[in-house]
Amino acid sequence: MRTSATVLAAAGIVTAAQLGFAGAASAQTSAPKSSGCPIDLVYPGRFYVNSHGWVTNGGLYFGLKNKSTTKSFSKVTLTVTDVKNIRFGTAKATGGKITKNTTKVVSVYTLTLKKKASLGMKVPTHLLNTHTYKVKFTLKGTGWNCASDQGTWGS
Repeated sequence: MRTSATVLAAAGIVTAAQLGFAGAASAQTSAPKSSGCPIDLVYPGRFYVNSHGWVTNGGLYFGLKNKSTTKSFSKVTLTVTDVKNIRFGTAKATGGKITKNTTKVVSVYTLTLKKKASLGMKVPTHLLNTHTYKVKFTLKGTGWNCASDQGTWGS
């Protein structure tokens, strides 16, 4: 059995997930960059998925970073929404608190995002399909010139 699995995998007929191995995944973003926006989105560039489709290492981290050295912003909310083939577990916030946590939407909020500070969340994530998945970012707050729609991330 081991030889036939190796031969099939070498031929590209059987994927790593079908063989039961842990796999690596990477993603790209199509986030629009608005000029003058002092906020950077933070999202994973590479992560690992176990044989059951769950992201290892506790899940995916999504967040934002205030690039400004002089301004603080108020009532900041980052929302990550499932577009395709992703389900979320119970999120943990860093720099704020979780305001919404369903299997398809996770939001993190802070009253004041100080200069050079960050806000984010680590979310246990289940990929229903490791080849095609996507989330959408929405950013809300006062005191900046950033678009609400911050684009998508995924493959």
